[in-house]
Amino acid sequence: MLEFPTWRKVWLWLVTLIAIAAALPSIFSLANIRWPEALPDPMVNLGLDLAGGSHILLEADPKQVAAQRLENMEEDVRSRMRQADPRIRIGDVSTKNGRLSFMVESASDVDRAREILLPVVNGTGLVREWDLEVVDETRFVLTPTQAGLDTAVTQAMDSATEVVRKRIDELGTREPTIIRQGDTRIVVQVPGLQDPDQLKDLLGQTAKLEFKLVDQSALPSDIEQGIAPPGSEIFPYAAGTPYEGTSIAVRRLGGIQGDSLVNAQQSFDTQRSNEPVVTIQFDQQGAAKFAKLTTENVNKPFAIILDGEVLSAPNINEPIRGGNAQIAGSFTVESANALAISLRSGALPVDLTVVEERTVGPDLGADSIKKGLIAMMIGSVAVIVLMVASYGRFGVYATAALVLNVLMLLGIMAVMNTTLTLPGIAGFVLTIGAAVDANVLINERIREERKRGRRVIAAVENGYKEASRAIYDANVTNFIAGVLLFIFGSGPIRGFAVVLVIGLFTSVFTAVTLTRMWVAGWLRKARPQDLHL
Repeated sequence: MLEFPTWRKVWLWLVTLIAIAAALPSIFSLANIRWPEALPDPMVNLGLDLAGGSHILLEADPKQVAAQRLENMEEDVRSRMRQADPRIRIGDVSTKNGRLSFMVESASDVDRAREILLPVVNGTGLVREWDLEVVDETRFVLTPTQAGLDTAVTQAMDSATEVVRKRIDELGTREPTIIRQGDTRIVVQVPGLQDPDQLKDLLGQTAKLEFKLVDQSALPSDIEQGIAPPGSEIFPYAAGTPYEGTSIAVRRLGGIQGDSLVNAQQSFDTQRSNEPVVTIQFDQQGAAKFAKLTTENVNKPFAIILDGEVLSAPNINEPIRGGNAQIAGSFTVESANALAISLRSGALPVDLTVVEERTVGPDLGADSIKKGLIAMMIGSVAVIVLMVASYGRFGVYATAALVLNVLMLLGIMAVMNTTLTLPGIAGFVLTIGAAVDANVLINERIREERKRGRRVIAAVENGYKEASRAIYDANVTNFIAGVLLFIFGSGPIRGFAVVLVIGLFTSVFTAVTLTRMWVAGWLRKARPQDLHL
């Protein structure tokens, strides 16, 4: 009990002082005192309810998911029939009424075509994604099932949520709240961001990048009337481009999607105009496709399409190998950087429309912080008075441990870059009330040992030993509850869980380990004959 080697004392004080030092920048910030720029400044980030910020609600259209599935199925069917040995020729392809239908030119290929399509129809999941039927002997009709569509919508929304999270992380914000609401909505809350337009611009861009061959057979007069040749579609040029206000016809199938991008950075076109551009890099598979496309279509134009608008339609002068390319489109540095962020984080699988937006001002948060600090001070004073009146010197040790506990808790949260929310302040107040529980258990146990006739040192040693078991058991159960809250909760609930879990460790460290060191030092120095508990 009395054996506390010097190295252990130094280690305990070093840990304590480091944690307290980490809390100082946050304390200075709350007191509106400027922290020296030359010193490290770990800070506790404030959540939306304390610092204010932007709140938007995004909604997706399930019909777009259905249309995309139909297009993907058409391209998959064409590819499978083309790769069949021998090749199965099909025609009269139609995607009207949300169904894919086509005719097999030779009736002898019907059974073989059916076998090829069965894996596609059944899918890889537990639900049947498409219904397949053959009508008029040679016409195949593929109809999407409701279960398959529901699964596709769920997957699209999950992917969209992750893309939204990546884009917001690129802004350098701390602990945004991004959660699904219902089947087709996503709630986004970003603390500290007072400009919702910046958030809308970032999240409203689908960033669906496509490279498609230009249909040179299309007549300009037909394009002006919106008439595209069979197998092609018309896209307008983006605003700010040299051909703004006009459109171009491109091949509908056979292009390259931007989902194989691995990197995108804003840079400058140093070889030509020195204007801002976006440099992109494909993965190995995408690079091979891009090289194949450019090799087979030298001296032909191909369109770079972003979210349904053509950025440019350069001519393929030579094969482009290596998987690197540039996107030009009358960018500014800011717009090129925003596009690079969107491309790096991936394209949204479905367009997201802002259906609700609001800005939360920091005034409410400042009032909450003020009232939270008042509650903490009142609670702390009440606990201190009670502990000192009840346990004397041991109550003073418990009070000192309580103060260090709060400072260490704040410091560790700052080092971990965690976010403090309004429920987190409640967690602070709760920690203050619960932090002295361990000291109450220890002191009451020491009282019992003295009543049983044990000597001072034996009573203190047994008191710490026996009480520690109950303390550890209680904190383990609280730790499990806190971890579960963090895993399954979101936003403010996770903020409360963070304070709770960190507070468990700091409470045990200060209330048990540090007070034991202080009591041991006092006992060795004073050698008291009795304890006034």
